[in-house]
Amino acid sequence: MASQQSIITLRVRGYHLDGYGHVNNARYLEFLEEGRWAYFDEHAELAGILHGGSVAFVAVNLNIDYRRAAVAGEDLRVITALADVGTRSARMHQEVRRVRDDKLVSSADLTFVLLDTRHDKAVPIEGELRDVMERLVVE
Repeated sequence: MASQQSIITLRVRGYHLDGYGHVNNARYLEFLEEGRWAYFDEHAELAGILHGGSVAFVAVNLNIDYRRAAVAGEDLRVITALADVGTRSARMHQEVRRVRDDKLVSSADLTFVLLDTRHDKAVPIEGELRDVMERLVVE
């Protein structure tokens, strides 16, 4: 059985840096997205329920707090977990931490909805999907 959270490790490369020598703020969006992809890879039961392609997870809000700089050569750990499931949206919480000392580099909360791609509208989170998602919530 998969863990309730997903943890990946990324190395900061030169192309992640801005003119000041630390990770550009926009690159954290990519790090966080990579963490979410890994989360869904590790929780195939979510994708299995949505099999058929007519419903998609769609981000509607993202809030990021930047705590400290990360620089080239550092390894970062991206931790992703489902934090809350509502009736029409859910929230994932993510943290980016330095591997060497576990210091928090940034944290983020992403709200997403289930989008009916045929009708281009959000649908309720219910049934088997809701049951699976509620079991994955980390307080």
